[in-house]
Parts: sequence; structure tokens; C-alpha cells
Amino acid sequence: MDVQSIKRTFGIIGNDPQLLHAIEIAAQVANTDLTVLITGESGTGKDVFPKIIHQNSARKHGQYFAVNCGAIPEGTIDSELFGHEKGSFTGAIAERKGYFEIANEGTLFLDEVGELPLSTQARLLRVLENGEYIRVGGSKVMKTDVRVVAATNVDLPLAIQKGKFREDLYYRLNTIPIHIPALRERKGDIHLLFRKFASDFAEKSHMPVITLTPEAVKMLEDYRWDGNVRQLKNVAEQISIIEQQRIINEFTLERYLPNKITTALPVLFQKEDNAEGVSERDLLYKVLFEMKHDIAELRNTVNELTNRSNNNNISTSYIEPVAIEPDYTEIMPNEEVIHEVHEIKKDPQPASLSLEQNEIEMIKRALEKYNGKRKDAAKELGISERTLYRKINEFGITA
Repeated sequence: MDVQSIKRTFGIIGNDPQLLHAIEIAAQVANTDLTVLITGESGTGKDVFPKIIHQNSARKHGQYFAVNCGAIPEGTIDSELFGHEKGSFTGAIAERKGYFEIANEGTLFLDEVGELPLSTQARLLRVLENGEYIRVGGSKVMKTDVRVVAATNVDLPLAIQKGKFREDLYYRLNTIPIHIPALRERKGDIHLLFRKFASDFAEKSHMPVITLTPEAVKMLEDYRWDGNVRQLKNVAEQISIIEQQRIINEFTLERYLPNKITTALPVLFQKEDNAEGVSERDLLYKVLFEMKHDIAELRNTVNELTNRSNNNNISTSYIEPVAIEPDYTEIMPNEEVIHEVHEIKKDPQPASLSLEQNEIEMIKRALEKYNGKRKDAAKELGISERTLYRKINEFGITA
């Protein structure tokens, strides 16, 4: 099956060379039993490629199972994958087959494989090497003939350095690598995808389809799309249902591109497990805070000198200094930072307090936007869900 036939069969939209190359590799490797590792950001459509591989392989009449490794609790992941014996743990009232047993002679898609616990990684490595595994609580060595396709949005080489992922498992999974490009790397496909999503939604909802002005198209293509294709689809559907006008200009479109606000969030300074790669915006943000702190110290020094002069009956002409307080919500990548000059009050609000209030406000906005769904809010804020939970508890925010 050629690339165009695969695109039609699986509903893939786009003509970007990187995307077409990924499809070609999937088609070429399908008739082998080699393990495939699919990498790419969340929302790029990695889940389509295991289906391409399965449907174009000799195993297409066998079982196909997709397992989200990140959604299964650590305590039950081994049971889900490898099965368990009756009485092996509390609640195991009967023996259970795992996915490796059920999908025998078929294909098993392990999504978010980078989230697997180290103990499970050791079990997985054994299966990949010789097809052997043992049920939880069992002693009998069982065999399986399963084609494994894995996917992750985690930087596995970095996870290996931090001791969170086994190096031997990485090389075993990465026999055939397939990388799915981010949407921002496929600018020529963005408007094409938008039109497709808008057309599908209009047909399903029995309403006229929306179109974009040339200026809106340019804004669409220049946007970062951290949520990739999934985010683009959501934006197309939101505009279709909310806006009365069917021709959308850049001013209307801008309201649906949330990073215009959220990229200035102070919590982005505290990205977990990432001390490197600080962006230009982050550095500028830090410099502005240091500038404000220095000006506050200067004010205190001048006041002390003034008081000392007054006590010595020395006539001194004193001019209240001014401080540059940046409007942090206006700090955006590749844009000028707008400074507002304010006169310092006698008791200025501490910089740390204003930061905290700004952070709380941004978190509340994100939670409100996603109706309290913390996973989606964390993704939009650019922080991990664990960090969001900690900050909600720290600030006493009610979702």
C-alpha cells in the first residue's frame, strides 16, 4: 500500500515531507516483526501509526490492543500487562490474562512507555528479548508471540541519564525509530487541517462552515501549537460553535490562542527536571524582577541618607524616585516588553507577593478554562500535573 492510500485509509491530513517519511517507514517495517518506537509531542497523532503497522502486517487478522501505560496505576500495571494468578494479591479472586497473553500473534501498542516503573521495564525487556514472562504471583514461565509498538513524548535518553528508564530497554524498543513532527514544524499543513476540522464539524452540526481571512491564516500558521493537532481541532470546533460570523479575522482568532496569556506565567521558571534551556523570555522576566528589587533597595538607601541629612539640619532637595514595574502579562516570546512607569508608594507591595498573586490568578484562569480538569490545565500552563497539584495546595486554590 502506497503513502497516499495509507493517508486515505487512516484519515491522515497533510503533505509535509517529515510526515510522509514517517508514513513510509511505518509501511516498510509493517511486514517485519521488528519493534518500533514512535516519538513525538503529545497531540501529534502517534496513535495512528501502530494501526498502520498492524493493518499492513501479516498479523492484521490477530488481536490489536492499545495500552496507555501512563494511565494505569503502578501497583496494577504488571497485572494488566502480564496477568496474575488467583490469590496473588488482595482482590485477585481469580486468575487473569494479561495483554501479552490476549494479544498473542497480534500487535500490542504500548503508549506512554516512558511512564513505566523500572520493575515493569525489566519484565518488558525479558518479553522483548525471548517472548517469556511470568504472571504476577505465578512461577510458570509463559511464552507469547506479540509484535510490540511503543510510543512516548518523553525524552528517553534524558530519562536514562536520570535513572528513570533502562538503557538496555531503550535500545531494544528503538530498533526502528519513527518520529512524528510537531505541528509547528508542518506549517504548510496547518490551514489544511483547520479547514478539514471546520468542515467536518459544520457537516456534523448542520451549520455553515467557517473560513479564515488571509491575516488569520498567517496568525494560525505562526502560532506555536503546543497541543499540536489535538489543540488545532479544539480551536476549530470552538470557533465553529461560538462565533456567529462565518468569516473569522485575526482579532477573533486571537481570542482562541491561549498562549498569548499563559506563556508569561511565573511558574514556568520552575519547570521540573529541567535546569537547562531557559528561554529568552524567562531570562528577561528574571532580569526585570532583579531590576525592581534593586530600585527598591536604592529607594531605601536614598531615604536613609535623606533622614540623616534632616537630622543634621542640612537642607536637602529630595525627589521621590520612580520604579519600572513591568506588566508581566504582556511578556511574550519574540515581542517587545512594554514597561509601565509608576511612582513608588510609601509601602510598595513586595515583589514576591505580586508574583504569587499573578501566579494564583493564572492558575485559576487555566482551571476555569478547562472546567477544573487539572491535567489539561497543567499542560496549558507548561508545568507538570504534580507541580500544579502542589501549587493548588500551597495557595489553597479551589478548582
